[in-house]
Amino acid sequence: MCSPKVMASTLKARGFGDDNILGEFHDNYSFPRQLIPETMNDDSKIPLVIVACGSYSPITYLHLRMFEMARDHFDEREGYELIAGYFSPVSDAYMKEGLAKASHRVKMCQLAVDSTSDWLMVDSWESRQSMYQRTAVVLDHFDYELNQVGGGIKTQSGEVRKIKIMLLAGGDLMASFGHPGVWTSEDMNVLIIKQLIHNDISSTKIRLFVKRGMSIKYLLPNPVIDYISDHRLYLPEL
Repeated sequence: MCSPKVMASTLKARGFGDDNILGEFHDNYSFPRQLIPETMNDDSKIPLVIVACGSYSPITYLHLRMFEMARDHFDEREGYELIAGYFSPVSDAYMKEGLAKASHRVKMCQLAVDSTSDWLMVDSWESRQSMYQRTAVVLDHFDYELNQVGGGIKTQSGEVRKIKIMLLAGGDLMASFGHPGVWTSEDMNVLIIKQLIHNDISSTKIRLFVKRGMSIKYLLPNPVIDYISDHRLYLPEL
C-alpha cells in the first residue's frame, strides 16, 4: 500500500505539480467509496470506474446523462464491468467565468447524485486543491485511492483485481484536446460516448436563466434548484 509521501514523489516524477498537490489530501477529506461493490459480478471482465472532471457550475441533467450513456455503452459490449462513476469538480483555482465556489459546486453535485443515482459519487479532492490540477494527476489520485488504499476489488473466486480508471469526457473537455500544451499523450485515457438523444442543457445557459429570473425547472434536479435559490447563486451583482 502506497503512502501519501510515495504518491507525491510518483506524481512529481511524472512532472505534475509540487507539494501543493497533496496540500489538503488528508485534511478533513475522505475518499467516497460507499457505492463500490465488495466483489465483481463477472470474473471474465475488467473492473472499471469512470471519472468526469469539470466545473459543474451548476451540475445539470446532461452531466448525469453522460454517465448513463456510458453505462449503456459498456452494457452492450464485453470486456469491462462498470462498477461506479465519480464526479470530480475543479478547484477555485480554475478561475473560469461563472464559477461558483468549490464548496457550493461539490454540494450541488452531491445533491444531484443522492437524488438520482445509486452508482454515482462525488469526490472533492480536486476541488480542495490550492492549484489547478492536470487531469492526469486527478486520475492518478483515483488510482491511488481505489487500488492502493482500497486494494482494488475482489472477484467471485477471491482474487484481488486492480480497477481500471477511465476519463469520461464532455464537450468542454473534448474541445481542449486540440489546445497546445494542455494534454500529453499519457493523459489521453479517455472515453467518448456517442449522444443518441440531443441534449444541449449547459451550465452556461442555466446561469444565464437564473440571472434573468427565468425558470430552470426540469433542467436539473430539484434539490440543486433549491440549493441555487437558497444560496442566491448566479444572480446579478448588486
